Amino acid sequence: MTNDDDTFVYDEATGEWVAASAASTGANEDDVVVVRDSVGNVLADGDQVTLIKDLTVKGAGQTLKRGTLIKSIRLTGDAQEIDCRYEGIKGLVLRAEFVKKR
Repeated sequence: MTNDDDTFVYDEATGEWVAASAASTGANEDDVVVVRDSVGNVLADGDQVTLIKDLTVKGAGQTLKRGTLIKSIRLTGDAQEIDCRYEGIKGLVLRAEFVKKR
């Protein structure tokens, strides 16, 4: 008979042997991607952001001016990209370094 307290798993990321119960709970913490705006504020789905510089939108033939308000952003899973909607532009993806949380 094996006791769960005696079972260990080798963690390749740290190079250490950890208890099996600790290994199963620790994996979820690493999967969370934190997206920060240009000044370091943490962004979340549904936030409103403002552009901090003029951005030329490729394929749309349009320039978004500094101070433009973007409503209801969505996080993409990438630490530097946010998905959003703006009038007349479909599939707009902005870099987090060019926006500030409102």
